[in-house]
Amino acid sequence: MNETMIETKVTYTLEHKGKFYLIEHVPARVCRETGEQYFSPETVEHIQSVI
Repeated sequence: MNETMIETKVTYTLEHKGKFYLIEHVPARVCRETGEQYFSPETVEHIQSVI
């Protein structure tokens, strides 16, 4: 079975309290077939602490 997930860096988009945030170069696993992005719990916690 071919691996459909790739490790890459993406732009994370977040809306918080009526403001939009774009965070570039966020590590993620991305499905080659669907484009779905998956982030580690540590990455999400770090982004939330920054915002």
